[in-house]
Amino acid sequence: MRQSRRAAASEPRGQERPRASRAPAAAASAPGSSRARRPTAQARGGGGEAAGRAAAKRRPRRSWPRARALGPGEPPPELALLPPPPPPPTPATPTPSVAPPDLGAQRERWETFQKRQRLTFEGAAKLLLDTFEYQGLVKHTGGCHCGAVRFEVWASADLHIFDCNCSICKKKQNRHFIVPASRFKLLKGAESITTYTFNTHKAQHTFCKRCGVQSFYTPRSNPGGFGIAPHCLDEGTVRSVVIEEFNGSDWEKAMKEHKTIKNMSKE
Repeated sequence: MRQSRRAAASEPRGQERPRASRAPAAAASAPGSSRARRPTAQARGGGGEAAGRAAAKRRPRRSWPRARALGPGEPPPELALLPPPPPPPTPATPTPSVAPPDLGAQRERWETFQKRQRLTFEGAAKLLLDTFEYQGLVKHTGGCHCGAVRFEVWASADLHIFDCNCSICKKKQNRHFIVPASRFKLLKGAESITTYTFNTHKAQHTFCKRCGVQSFYTPRSNPGGFGIAPHCLDEGTVRSVVIEEFNGSDWEKAMKEHKTIKNMSKE
């Protein structure tokens, strides 16, 4: 008893005694112990991370092929399997515009004339040509009652009118003056015109489908021209009127005896 106390007193006080709980741990770690503890989750995790890092160092890296640069006009790979787009429509060939002729010293006068009349180059040329070719003539305008049919005609301001007494002209009071076809222009209403013919069917009695007015027609005496109704002309261009009776009831004889009516549709 005294010896154990002396042994305890001879040990240094600052040194801890071995705890009783460490003995079972040492016994558990000894080989052949049936009560060996399984490694804790922290120990397993720590060991797994270290093993993963070591395996990653040993594992060879995969080298992915780099994308090949596309050439000019080459489609991307995902579009290579798509059907080719349809070819673009062929653009229409533009109609070459006719350049105005060289007017020389008259260019300034010509441009001033165009601006004053508010005409295109073609319109100004037509006006001057009509004025020159139809010297002594005026441009009359007219049409039917409802306005669906409109026309213009170059003729004298002093009109020579025929009053025919054939079966149809007598019934519709078809007084008219005759002009060549080149001096007549239908401005509008071709779709609104219908035609009546009879007997020889040479005369084309045209009239408006809507209002029934015959403002012009193709006479039998002059199939290459037009017969214009003076009462269908707009006001302001007729200076005087001379009326000549024509015996259309005996048409063949009247045509033989008349000296000028056959040539009224000629230029």
